[in-house]
Amino acid sequence: MGFLTNLLSPVKKPGVDEKEMSFLDHFDTLRKHLFRAALYVVVVGIFVFTQKTFVFDTIILGPTKADFSTYRFFCSLSEALCFKPAPLEIFTRDLGEQLTIHLKVSFFLGFILSFPLVLREVWLFVKPGLYQKEQKAARWVVEVCSLLFLTGVLFGYYIVAPFSISFLASYNVSDLVKSSATLASIVDSMTMFTISTGLVFELPLAVFFLAKLGIMGPKFMRTYRRHAIVVITIVAAVITPPDVTSMLLITFPLLLLYEASIIIAGRVYPKEESII
Repeated sequence: MGFLTNLLSPVKKPGVDEKEMSFLDHFDTLRKHLFRAALYVVVVGIFVFTQKTFVFDTIILGPTKADFSTYRFFCSLSEALCFKPAPLEIFTRDLGEQLTIHLKVSFFLGFILSFPLVLREVWLFVKPGLYQKEQKAARWVVEVCSLLFLTGVLFGYYIVAPFSISFLASYNVSDLVKSSATLASIVDSMTMFTISTGLVFELPLAVFFLAKLGIMGPKFMRTYRRHAIVVITIVAAVITPPDVTSMLLITFPLLLLYEASIIIAGRVYPKEESII
C-alpha cells in the first residue's frame, strides 16, 4: 500500500527545483504520471467490462439497428432524408473471439472516457518545464483538448458511423449474397470512426501551439490551403470506408477546423499582428 500511495501522490522532490531535476528524476516523474494515467484507463475499463450487455447492445451495435437515434432523427425531418441500415447477421469466427473483443472494447472505451484524466497527467508532467507566460497561455489546454477530442468522438459515433454502416450494409453485388459481418469488423470500424475522428479534431489545438512557437503562421496556412485540402481529403479517405458520403462527412468539418485554425494562428503567431 505504501508503494501505491507514493505513486498516486503528487510528484514533488523536496528541496529540488523541478526545472533542475536530473534525467533520472524526470524519468521517475514520467513513470509515476504514466502509471496514474494507465490506472485511470484500467479502472474505467474494468467498469465498462462489467456493463457488457449495455455496452454491446446499446453502444457498439447501436448504429447497426434501424431504431438508432441518428436514423430516427433524419427520418423525423423528412422522408427524403430517411435512411436505415440493412439487417446484418453478426457472427464470430474463433472460439475466444467474443472474449478478446470484449476486452478490446473495454480498453478503448476506458481510454475514451478517461481521456481528460490521462491528458491531465501529461500536462502535469510538461507544465513544470514551461515558463510562467507559457503556462498561462496554455492554462486551458486540458479542457480544450478534451472537449475537441470528445466532440470528434461523438461526431464519429452519431454521424460518420450511421452513414457508413448504412451504406456498407446496404451495398449488394447480387441478390444471392446475404449481408453479414464479423463482430471484429464492426468493432474495428467503430474504433476507426470514433477515436480517429477525435484525434483529427485536435487540429486547432495543434495549430495553436505551432503558431505560438512561431513554426506555423496564418500566412503559411493560407498560402498552402490547397495543399491542406488535399491532405485533409486523404486523411478523411483513410479513416472512413470507401464511400463518398462518409469521406465528405469528415472532410467538411476538418475544412472548417482548418479555417478556424487560421484565425487562431493569426491571434497567437508572434511574427504577424493581423490575419488579413
